[in-house]
Amino acid sequence: MSRLDELINEFCPDGVEYKAICEFCKVGTGKSNRQDADENGEYPFYVRSKEVFLNNSYEFDEEAIIIPGEGSIGEIFHYVNGKYALHQRAYRIHIEDNYVITKFLYYYMAQNFKKFIYQKAVNATVKSIRKPMIEKFVVPIPPLPVQREIVRILDNFTELTAELTAELTAELTAELTARKKQYEYYQNILLTCDGFNIEPVDKKLGKEIQWLTLGEVCTLKAGKTISSTEIFHEPFGKYQYPCFGGNGLRGYVKSYNQEGNFSLIGRQGALCGNVCYASGKFYATEHAVVVEPKGKCDERFLYYILIAANLNQYKTAGAQPGLSVAKLEKVLVLIPSMSAQKRIVDILDRFDALCNDITIGLPAEIEARQKQYEYYRDKLLSFKEKK
Repeated sequence: MSRLDELINEFCPDGVEYKAICEFCKVGTGKSNRQDADENGEYPFYVRSKEVFLNNSYEFDEEAIIIPGEGSIGEIFHYVNGKYALHQRAYRIHIEDNYVITKFLYYYMAQNFKKFIYQKAVNATVKSIRKPMIEKFVVPIPPLPVQREIVRILDNFTELTAELTAELTAELTAELTARKKQYEYYQNILLTCDGFNIEPVDKKLGKEIQWLTLGEVCTLKAGKTISSTEIFHEPFGKYQYPCFGGNGLRGYVKSYNQEGNFSLIGRQGALCGNVCYASGKFYATEHAVVVEPKGKCDERFLYYILIAANLNQYKTAGAQPGLSVAKLEKVLVLIPSMSAQKRIVDILDRFDALCNDITIGLPAEIEARQKQYEYYRDKLLSFKEKK
Protein backbone atom coordinates (compact mmCIF):
# COMPACT_ATOMS: atom_id res chain seq x y z
CA MET A 1 0.00 0.00 0.00
CA SER A 2 1.36 3.45 -0.93
CA ARG A 3 1.74 6.35 1.46
CA LEU A 4 -1.20 8.07 -0.25
CA ASP A 5 -3.43 5.00 0.19
CA GLU A 6 -2.53 4.92 3.86
CA LEU A 7 -3.47 8.59 4.28
CA ILE A 8 -6.78 8.13 2.46
CA ASN A 9 -7.65 5.10 4.60
CA GLU A 10 -6.75 7.05 7.72
CA PHE A 11 -8.36 10.44 7.01
CA CYS A 12 -11.15 9.93 4.44
CA PRO A 13 -12.07 6.24 3.97
CA ASP A 14 -15.71 7.14 3.29
CA GLY A 15 -15.00 9.79 0.66
CA VAL A 16 -14.54 13.56 0.65
CA GLU A 17 -16.72 16.66 0.47
CA TYR A 18 -17.06 18.60 -2.78
CA LYS A 19 -17.32 22.39 -2.74
CA ALA A 20 -17.73 25.14 -5.34
CA ILE A 21 -14.81 27.53 -5.73
CA CYS A 22 -16.95 30.44 -4.52
CA GLU A 23 -17.11 28.79 -1.07
CA PHE A 24 -13.40 29.08 -0.39
CA CYS A 25 -11.81 31.31 -3.07
CA LYS A 26 -11.83 34.90 -4.23
CA VAL A 27 -12.02 35.27 -8.01
CA GLY A 28 -11.12 38.52 -9.76
CA THR A 29 -9.22 40.18 -12.60
CA GLY A 30 -6.28 42.55 -12.83
CA LYS A 31 -6.13 46.15 -14.04
CA SER A 32 -3.14 46.07 -16.39
CA ASN A 33 -3.06 46.07 -20.20
CA ARG A 34 -0.58 44.42 -22.56
CA GLN A 35 1.16 47.75 -23.21
CA ASP A 36 2.11 47.85 -19.53
CA ALA A 37 4.61 45.04 -20.16
CA ASP A 38 8.28 46.03 -19.83
CA GLU A 39 11.06 43.59 -20.68
CA ASN A 40 13.15 45.24 -17.95
CA GLY A 41 10.38 45.01 -15.37
CA GLU A 42 10.86 43.47 -11.94
CA TYR A 43 7.60 41.58 -11.46
CA PRO A 44 5.94 38.77 -13.45
CA PHE A 45 3.02 40.00 -15.52
CA TYR A 46 0.35 37.44 -16.41
CA VAL A 47 -1.75 38.13 -19.49
CA ARG A 48 -3.87 35.72 -21.56
CA SER A 49 -1.14 33.46 -22.87
CA LYS A 50 1.33 30.83 -21.72
CA GLU A 51 4.08 33.42 -21.96
CA VAL A 52 4.76 35.40 -18.78
CA PHE A 53 5.77 39.04 -19.30
CA LEU A 54 7.35 41.53 -16.90
CA ASN A 55 5.99 44.71 -15.31
CA ASN A 56 7.51 47.56 -13.31
CA SER A 57 4.79 47.40 -10.68
CA TYR A 58 2.71 44.70 -9.03
CA GLU A 59 -0.96 44.46 -8.12
CA PHE A 60 -1.02 41.38 -5.90
CA ASP A 61 1.26 39.68 -3.41
CA GLU A 62 -0.21 36.23 -2.81
CA GLU A 63 -0.41 32.58 -3.77
CA ALA A 64 -2.90 32.13 -6.61
CA ILE A 65 -3.88 30.42 -9.85
CA ILE A 66 -4.06 32.50 -13.03
CA ILE A 67 -6.25 31.61 -16.02
CA PRO A 68 -7.19 33.63 -19.14
CA GLY A 69 -10.65 35.12 -19.50
CA GLU A 70 -10.44 34.95 -23.29
CA GLY A 71 -8.61 32.79 -25.81
CA SER A 72 -7.21 29.40 -24.84
CA ILE A 73 -9.72 28.65 -22.11
CA GLY A 74 -8.95 25.45 -20.23
CA GLU A 75 -5.48 25.27 -21.79
CA ILE A 76 -3.52 27.81 -19.74
CA PHE A 77 -2.92 27.65 -15.98
CA HIS A 78 -0.28 29.57 -14.05
CA TYR A 79 0.66 28.99 -10.42
CA VAL A 80 2.08 32.08 -8.74
CA ASN A 81 3.38 32.71 -5.23
CA GLY A 82 4.55 36.26 -4.59
CA LYS A 83 4.18 39.69 -6.19
CA TYR A 84 2.74 39.93 -9.69
CA ALA A 85 0.74 42.06 -12.11
CA LEU A 86 -2.38 40.81 -13.90
CA HIS A 87 -4.11 41.64 -17.18
CA GLN A 88 -7.64 43.00 -16.95
CA ARG A 89 -8.99 40.00 -18.89
CA ALA A 90 -7.13 37.35 -16.93
CA TYR A 91 -8.51 35.86 -13.71
CA ARG A 92 -6.83 35.24 -10.38
CA ILE A 93 -8.15 32.51 -8.10
CA HIS A 94 -6.97 33.09 -4.55
CA ILE A 95 -7.83 30.65 -1.73
CA GLU A 96 -9.07 32.42 1.39
CA ASP A 97 -9.59 29.37 3.63
CA ASN A 98 -6.81 27.22 5.04
CA TYR A 99 -8.37 23.84 4.32
CA VAL A 100 -7.36 23.85 0.63
CA ILE A 101 -3.80 23.98 -0.70
CA THR A 102 -3.40 26.24 -3.75
CA LYS A 103 -1.16 23.77 -5.58
CA PHE A 104 -3.77 21.03 -5.06
CA LEU A 105 -6.45 23.23 -6.63
CA TYR A 106 -4.02 24.11 -9.45
CA TYR A 107 -3.51 20.44 -10.34
CA TYR A 108 -7.21 19.63 -10.05
CA MET A 109 -8.23 22.52 -12.32
CA ALA A 110 -5.63 21.53 -14.91
CA GLN A 111 -7.27 18.11 -15.01
CA ASN A 112 -10.97 18.99 -14.94
CA PHE A 113 -11.65 22.66 -15.68
CA LYS A 114 -11.59 22.42 -19.48
CA LYS A 115 -14.37 19.85 -19.64
CA PHE A 116 -16.44 21.83 -17.16
CA ILE A 117 -16.05 25.17 -18.91
CA TYR A 118 -17.05 23.82 -22.33
CA GLN A 119 -20.52 23.35 -20.87
CA LYS A 120 -20.63 26.87 -19.44
CA ALA A 121 -18.81 29.03 -21.99
CA VAL A 122 -20.26 32.00 -23.85
CA ASN A 123 -20.13 30.14 -27.18
CA ALA A 124 -19.23 26.69 -28.50
CA THR A 125 -15.69 27.68 -29.38
CA VAL A 126 -14.96 28.72 -25.78
CA LYS A 127 -13.73 32.22 -26.58
CA SER A 128 -14.47 33.77 -23.18
CA ILE A 129 -15.60 33.00 -19.66
CA ARG A 130 -17.08 35.04 -16.83
CA LYS A 131 -16.45 35.13 -13.10
CA PRO A 132 -19.67 33.28 -12.11
CA MET A 133 -18.69 30.34 -14.35
CA ILE A 134 -15.39 29.95 -12.52
CA GLU A 135 -17.02 30.28 -9.12
CA LYS A 136 -19.38 27.38 -9.85
CA PHE A 137 -16.55 24.92 -10.55
CA VAL A 138 -16.80 22.13 -7.96
CA VAL A 139 -13.68 20.68 -6.31
CA PRO A 140 -13.11 17.67 -4.00
CA ILE A 141 -11.69 18.67 -0.61
CA PRO A 142 -9.67 15.82 0.89
CA PRO A 143 -7.96 16.38 4.28
CA LEU A 144 -4.76 18.45 4.20
CA PRO A 145 -2.37 15.48 4.68
CA VAL A 146 -3.86 13.86 1.57
CA GLN A 147 -3.60 17.11 -0.40
CA ARG A 148 0.04 17.57 0.62
CA GLU A 149 0.98 14.05 -0.47
CA ILE A 150 -0.73 14.49 -3.85
CA VAL A 151 1.03 17.82 -4.42
CA ARG A 152 4.38 16.24 -3.49
CA ILE A 153 3.87 13.38 -5.95
CA LEU A 154 2.73 15.61 -8.81
CA ASP A 155 5.47 18.19 -8.20
CA ASN A 156 8.10 15.45 -8.44
CA PHE A 157 6.50 13.91 -11.51
CA THR A 158 6.20 17.33 -13.19
CA GLU A 159 9.87 18.10 -12.56
CA LEU A 160 10.99 14.72 -13.87
CA THR A 161 8.81 15.02 -16.98
CA ALA A 162 10.16 18.51 -17.69
CA GLU A 163 13.78 17.30 -17.42
CA LEU A 164 13.21 14.32 -19.70
CA THR A 165 11.31 16.44 -22.21
CA ALA A 166 14.09 19.06 -22.29
CA GLU A 167 16.73 16.38 -22.94
CA LEU A 168 14.62 14.76 -25.63
CA THR A 169 13.85 18.09 -27.29
CA ALA A 170 17.52 19.08 -27.46
CA GLU A 171 18.54 15.72 -28.93
CA LEU A 172 15.82 15.53 -31.57
CA THR A 173 16.05 19.22 -32.46
CA ALA A 174 19.74 18.82 -33.30
CA GLU A 175 18.97 15.85 -35.54
CA LEU A 176 16.10 17.69 -37.21
CA THR A 177 18.32 20.71 -37.92
CA ALA A 178 20.93 18.50 -39.60
CA ARG A 179 18.33 16.74 -41.74
CA LYS A 180 16.70 20.00 -42.77
CA LYS A 181 20.03 21.43 -43.91
CA GLN A 182 20.64 18.35 -46.03
CA TYR A 183 17.08 18.55 -47.39
CA GLU A 184 17.43 22.23 -48.29
CA TYR A 185 20.77 21.55 -49.99
CA TYR A 186 19.26 18.97 -52.33
CA GLN A 187 16.12 21.04 -52.82
CA ASN A 188 18.19 23.99 -54.03
CA ILE A 189 20.12 21.75 -56.44
CA LEU A 190 17.09 19.91 -57.82
CA LEU A 191 14.91 22.97 -58.35
CA THR A 192 17.32 24.63 -60.77
CA CYS A 193 17.69 24.24 -64.50
CA ASP A 194 20.64 21.86 -64.08
CA GLY A 195 18.79 19.88 -61.47
CA PHE A 196 15.88 19.26 -63.78
CA ASN A 197 18.14 17.21 -66.03
CA ILE A 198 18.48 14.37 -63.56
CA GLU A 199 17.89 11.68 -66.15
CA PRO A 200 19.76 11.21 -69.46
CA VAL A 201 19.06 14.39 -71.39
CA ASP A 202 18.54 14.65 -75.11
CA LYS A 203 17.70 17.76 -77.08
CA LYS A 204 13.99 17.12 -76.82
CA LEU A 205 14.02 17.02 -73.02
CA GLY A 206 16.11 20.17 -72.91
CA LYS A 207 13.53 21.99 -74.98
CA GLU A 208 10.79 20.96 -72.56
CA ILE A 209 12.35 23.02 -69.77
CA GLN A 210 10.66 26.40 -70.00
CA TRP A 211 9.83 29.54 -68.07
CA LEU A 212 6.10 29.94 -67.47
CA THR A 213 4.00 32.25 -65.31
CA LEU A 214 2.04 30.78 -62.42
CA GLY A 215 -1.08 31.90 -64.27
CA GLU A 216 -0.11 29.60 -67.17
CA VAL A 217 0.73 26.69 -64.88
CA CYS A 218 -2.14 26.79 -62.39
CA THR A 219 -5.31 28.49 -61.28
CA LEU A 220 -5.09 30.63 -58.14
CA LYS A 221 -8.18 31.48 -56.14
CA ALA A 222 -8.59 32.91 -52.66
CA GLY A 223 -10.79 31.10 -50.16
CA LYS A 224 -13.84 32.50 -48.38
CA THR A 225 -14.27 34.63 -45.28
CA ILE A 226 -15.16 32.91 -42.02
CA SER A 227 -15.68 34.45 -38.58
CA SER A 228 -13.03 33.72 -35.97
CA THR A 229 -15.84 32.64 -33.62
CA GLU A 230 -16.48 29.70 -35.96
CA ILE A 231 -12.91 28.40 -35.69
CA PHE A 232 -11.95 26.07 -32.86
CA HIS A 233 -8.29 25.65 -31.92
CA GLU A 234 -8.39 21.83 -31.96
CA PRO A 235 -10.71 19.09 -33.33
CA PHE A 236 -13.78 19.02 -31.12
CA GLY A 237 -17.31 17.71 -31.71
CA LYS A 238 -18.48 18.95 -35.10
CA TYR A 239 -15.31 21.01 -35.55
CA GLN A 240 -13.33 18.42 -37.52
CA TYR A 241 -12.25 20.14 -40.76
CA PRO A 242 -8.85 21.92 -40.85
CA CYS A 243 -9.08 25.64 -41.55
CA PHE A 244 -6.16 27.32 -43.35
CA GLY A 245 -5.53 31.06 -43.32
CA GLY A 246 -2.69 33.40 -44.24
CA ASN A 247 -0.17 31.67 -41.97
CA GLY A 248 -1.20 28.05 -42.41
CA LEU A 249 -3.46 26.06 -40.09
CA ARG A 250 -5.73 28.32 -38.02
CA GLY A 251 -7.86 25.68 -36.34
CA TYR A 252 -10.90 23.54 -37.10
CA VAL A 253 -14.38 24.31 -38.42
CA LYS A 254 -17.71 22.54 -38.98
CA SER A 255 -17.74 22.67 -42.81
CA TYR A 256 -15.28 22.60 -45.70
CA ASN A 257 -14.99 24.47 -49.02
CA GLN A 258 -12.14 22.45 -50.61
CA GLU A 259 -11.52 18.77 -51.20
CA GLY A 260 -8.40 17.25 -52.72
CA ASN A 261 -4.64 17.90 -52.68
CA PHE A 262 -3.65 21.55 -53.01
CA SER A 263 -0.84 23.96 -52.31
CA LEU A 264 -1.96 27.01 -50.34
CA ILE A 265 -0.26 30.43 -50.42
CA GLY A 266 -0.73 32.87 -47.56
CA ARG A 267 -1.58 36.27 -48.99
CA GLN A 268 -1.91 38.54 -45.96
CA GLY A 269 0.48 39.75 -43.27
CA ALA A 270 4.24 39.90 -42.79
CA LEU A 271 4.59 36.18 -43.57
CA CYS A 272 2.55 36.32 -46.79
CA GLY A 273 3.94 34.08 -49.51
CA ASN A 274 4.36 31.14 -47.13
CA VAL A 275 3.31 27.83 -48.69
CA CYS A 276 1.65 24.81 -47.13
CA TYR A 277 0.10 21.64 -48.52
CA ALA A 278 -3.42 20.49 -47.66
CA SER A 279 -5.08 17.15 -48.41
CA GLY A 280 -8.63 15.91 -48.05
CA LYS A 281 -11.51 18.10 -46.92
CA PHE A 282 -10.57 21.50 -45.50
CA TYR A 283 -11.61 25.14 -45.36
CA ALA A 284 -9.53 27.89 -47.02
CA THR A 285 -10.14 31.43 -45.74
CA GLU A 286 -9.93 34.62 -47.79
CA HIS A 287 -6.27 34.98 -46.72
CA ALA A 288 -5.25 31.67 -48.29
CA VAL A 289 -4.86 31.24 -52.05
CA VAL A 290 -5.75 27.76 -53.29
CA VAL A 291 -3.42 26.62 -56.10
CA GLU A 292 -4.61 24.01 -58.62
CA PRO A 293 -2.34 22.81 -61.48
CA LYS A 294 -3.76 23.04 -65.00
CA GLY A 295 -2.04 19.95 -66.35
CA LYS A 296 1.49 21.08 -67.14
CA CYS A 297 2.61 20.55 -63.57
CA ASP A 298 2.49 17.77 -60.98
CA GLU A 299 0.61 19.06 -57.92
CA ARG A 300 3.38 18.03 -55.54
CA PHE A 301 6.10 19.49 -57.78
CA LEU A 302 4.12 22.72 -57.85
CA TYR A 303 4.29 22.80 -54.04
CA TYR A 304 8.09 22.58 -54.10
CA ILE A 305 8.40 25.17 -56.87
CA LEU A 306 6.23 27.63 -54.92
CA ILE A 307 8.45 27.24 -51.86
CA ALA A 308 11.59 27.80 -53.96
CA ALA A 309 10.05 30.91 -55.59
CA ASN A 310 10.29 32.87 -52.28
CA LEU A 311 6.94 34.55 -52.92
CA ASN A 312 7.29 36.85 -49.92
CA GLN A 313 9.62 39.02 -52.03
CA TYR A 314 6.59 40.11 -54.11
CA LYS A 315 4.54 41.43 -51.17
CA THR A 316 3.26 44.99 -51.10
CA ALA A 317 4.87 47.45 -48.70
CA GLY A 318 2.96 48.96 -45.81
CA ALA A 319 1.65 48.25 -42.34
CA GLN A 320 -0.24 45.20 -43.60
CA PRO A 321 1.77 43.54 -46.41
CA GLY A 322 -0.15 41.43 -48.91
CA LEU A 323 -0.05 39.44 -52.14
CA SER A 324 -2.77 39.74 -54.75
CA VAL A 325 -3.80 36.85 -56.98
CA ALA A 326 -3.11 39.09 -60.00
CA LYS A 327 0.50 39.61 -58.88
CA LEU A 328 1.01 35.93 -58.13
CA GLU A 329 -0.22 34.96 -61.59
CA LYS A 330 2.66 36.94 -63.14
CA VAL A 331 5.42 35.22 -61.16
CA LEU A 332 7.76 33.24 -63.47
CA VAL A 333 8.70 29.65 -62.58
CA LEU A 334 10.89 27.14 -64.37
CA ILE A 335 8.99 24.00 -65.41
CA PRO A 336 10.69 20.81 -66.70
CA SER A 337 9.08 17.78 -68.33
CA MET A 338 6.51 15.82 -66.35
CA SER A 339 8.88 12.86 -66.06
CA ALA A 340 11.58 15.08 -64.53
CA GLN A 341 8.99 16.60 -62.17
CA LYS A 342 7.99 13.18 -60.85
CA ARG A 343 11.61 12.15 -60.31
CA ILE A 344 12.30 15.35 -58.36
CA VAL A 345 9.13 14.95 -56.30
CA ASP A 346 10.12 11.40 -55.42
CA ILE A 347 13.50 12.56 -54.10
CA LEU A 348 12.19 15.59 -52.21
CA ASP A 349 9.26 13.69 -50.72
CA ARG A 350 11.68 11.16 -49.27
CA PHE A 351 13.71 13.95 -47.69
CA ASP A 352 10.50 15.57 -46.48
CA ALA A 353 9.45 12.27 -44.89
CA LEU A 354 12.78 12.01 -43.08
CA CYS A 355 12.29 15.47 -41.59
CA ASN A 356 8.67 14.74 -40.72
CA ASP A 357 9.70 11.55 -38.93
CA ILE A 358 11.62 13.72 -36.52
CA THR A 359 9.09 16.57 -36.49
CA ILE A 360 6.30 14.11 -35.72
CA GLY A 361 8.47 12.00 -33.45
CA LEU A 362 9.35 14.84 -31.10
CA PRO A 363 5.76 15.88 -30.29
CA ALA A 364 4.79 12.19 -30.13
CA GLU A 365 7.42 11.45 -27.50
CA ILE A 366 6.48 14.53 -25.51
CA GLU A 367 2.78 13.69 -25.84
CA ALA A 368 3.47 10.15 -24.58
CA ARG A 369 5.13 11.56 -21.48
CA GLN A 370 2.30 14.05 -21.03
CA LYS A 371 -0.30 11.29 -21.27
CA GLN A 372 1.61 9.26 -18.72
CA TYR A 373 1.63 12.27 -16.42
CA GLU A 374 -2.09 12.90 -16.98
CA TYR A 375 -2.88 9.25 -16.30
CA TYR A 376 -1.25 9.39 -12.86
CA ARG A 377 -2.70 12.83 -12.16
CA ASP A 378 -6.20 11.56 -12.97
CA LYS A 379 -5.72 8.61 -10.65
CA LEU A 380 -4.46 10.81 -7.84
CA LEU A 381 -7.21 13.41 -8.18
CA SER A 382 -10.22 11.09 -8.33
CA PHE A 383 -12.16 10.93 -5.08
CA LYS A 384 -15.33 9.25 -3.93
CA GLU A 385 -17.87 11.85 -2.79
CA LYS A 386 -18.83 11.60 0.82
CA LYS A 387 -22.54 11.00 1.32
